[in-house]
Amino acid sequence: MPEDVEPIPHPPVKDGEPDVHSSEVRDSALLSAPPPLECHSQFFRWLTYLVLVPLFLLATAAFGSLALLTSIFDGSGRIQHSIAQAWAGVLLRIALCPVRVIGAENFQKTQAAVYVSNHLSYMDTPVVLSKLPFQFRILARHDLFKIPFIGWYLQRSGQIPVDSSRLRSSLGSLNRGVQALRAGMPLVIFPEGGRSFDGQLQPFLSGPAYMAIRAQVPVVPMALVGTHELMPMHTYHLHPRPLLLIVGAPITTAGYTSKMADTLTQRIRDTISAMHQRYAGTDTVSPCETATPQSRTL
Repeated sequence: MPEDVEPIPHPPVKDGEPDVHSSEVRDSALLSAPPPLECHSQFFRWLTYLVLVPLFLLATAAFGSLALLTSIFDGSGRIQHSIAQAWAGVLLRIALCPVRVIGAENFQKTQAAVYVSNHLSYMDTPVVLSKLPFQFRILARHDLFKIPFIGWYLQRSGQIPVDSSRLRSSLGSLNRGVQALRAGMPLVIFPEGGRSFDGQLQPFLSGPAYMAIRAQVPVVPMALVGTHELMPMHTYHLHPRPLLLIVGAPITTAGYTSKMADTLTQRIRDTISAMHQRYAGTDTVSPCETATPQSRTL
């Protein structure tokens, strides 16, 4: 097993006291510790603008061009996906952000599933792309498809655009997602519909649960920890730090009907919230008000 992958540790039970040497405690302490410099330090700002952003743009243009070139003869999207994984890994190295995966045994490598994650930062996608060990499709906001290189890759590699402002478009996206799942292709979705402003979990769209129920595939909850502190919403400079991707146990859709999508959505949200709180603690999020937990229709 790679060094950056480890199973979810069992909670300590000896004498009712936590084991201070456990990996869970170490991870929580590491991620909740403040960055080495102040959040708004000039050092990180200028490091990002003068070094990291140019390297990001160069890597995106290079890997994007390569992916577009291979799309001419790669009908399956397998090579394009491998290139995207390499791009994501390079971006994380440039950003000086090591990523540890906890619960990698919960990846459904032999069957399709809907992978659902919280959404905290622009850096969430590189983390997920670099760590999921199989090809998948993304349901992404339609406006991302207009971004040079990134949008071109999304379109040519068969990703699924979603325009939640138009009912007909949303239903069409859901149906394409169900078809992909039935064909054996996993999906990755950020059901909050956008990045969290304050690092707290927002209401979930019910589309992912609906697609999983229609296709009768499991839902795998995932929690990202640290990407909000790395690059909060409405900021454009990075604060390098270690990151975590926690993969929870698959949630079966057996016994659920389409009318129960909201019930399944709430269960998924509660699971992701519990995983995030377990590893992030209260020091990694802004002291802003938390949105009332609820689900929305895609």
